[in-house]
Amino acid sequence: MRTLIVLVFLAVLMVTAFCYESHESMESHEFASPFINRRNAYNFMKYLPKRNSIVQERIRERNKSPQERQREICEDYNPCERYALRHGYAAAYRRFFGQRKG
Repeated sequence: MRTLIVLVFLAVLMVTAFCYESHESMESHEFASPFINRRNAYNFMKYLPKRNSIVQERIRERNKSPQERQREICEDYNPCERYALRHGYAAAYRRFFGQRKG
């Protein structure tokens, strides 16, 4: 008898847990209007990151260190990249591209 009461109680708990619909799950079913009005769109776009930070990031991309440029050159050449995995990028660059000047 006690086992039956425990099983019924667990079944009621499971039904309650699985059949409960929260407010968040109901929000996904609201398809009244898939578009937002202009004011809400403006408020959303108004807080995008400043353009200055984007410009600074592009400047950093242009001014790379010599080691980073060498590493990118080595990554593009498959034998150099495989050698770099074992001996490091500096040694791999010297081995494959060391004779080149400039």
